Amino acid sequence: MTALLRRSPAGVAGVVILVLLAAVAALSYAGLLPYDPIAQHPPSRFRGPSGEHLFGTDQFGRDVFSRVAAGVGNSAFVAVVAVAFATVVGTLGGLVSGFYRGVADGAIGGVTNVLFAFPPLLLALSLASVLDRNRFTIAVAIAIVYVPIFIRVTRGPVLSLREIEYVKAAVSTGLSRWQIMLRHVLPNITSIVVVQVALSLSWAVLTEASLSFLGLGTPPPAPSLGSMIFEARSLVFIAPWTLLAPGAVVVLLVVGLNLLGDGLRDTLDPRNRGKR
Repeated sequence: MTALLRRSPAGVAGVVILVLLAAVAALSYAGLLPYDPIAQHPPSRFRGPSGEHLFGTDQFGRDVFSRVAAGVGNSAFVAVVAVAFATVVGTLGGLVSGFYRGVADGAIGGVTNVLFAFPPLLLALSLASVLDRNRFTIAVAIAIVYVPIFIRVTRGPVLSLREIEYVKAAVSTGLSRWQIMLRHVLPNITSIVVVQVALSLSWAVLTEASLSFLGLGTPPPAPSLGSMIFEARSLVFIAPWTLLAPGAVVVLLVVGLNLLGDGLRDTLDPRNRGKR
């Protein structure tokens, strides 16, 4: 995979951005942040960026860099869990729908159409509002939004693969349908799923930030990029760094994931390999 990404400037740029942000988030998980991201220190409120406080402090004297680092970790955790759940459920759903056809295809297609009938953010808001607020339930709410995307993405290729000769030959050897799907069909759609995972991660980050901005994301006092942006709305003329720092990190995180997705799509597409 690394060798393939080297062929794509977009993929390399995406990897560099994500590695830098992952390093920042790792500081939070390792307990190496310069300050406690939730500890208040009123005498230090509204201090601008400096060597002591890299991104300045907010209205409660909290270090913005430490809060951004913790927020990246929280947002990434929710996005990864959500997309992992959506990938497993959606890919299996697409395999069953495309390979079995008939009643299974109709039932899965019906559920998919119902979920697609709702705008993604509205559906995530509705689910998040009825679930207990913690990182796992927020991840599940976001995952449900993206399950139908993976079903649609995988179903089409599976419909084509089930008619290929080597799959028909596998049927004649007496292998069960599940064995055929897992051994012969799934490996041939892996590249499609990998690209969709990268793109879905960027959407999941934006969805989590939107939910947090609206008060339905990661519950306080845990820092979240979306809630930090919401809190900084009224401070933009007093302490603009409190808005610019989390906003810039959200943009970088989404851009990095999109560049990675574009790079994977370019390098994993067989039509492009002969051009490089």
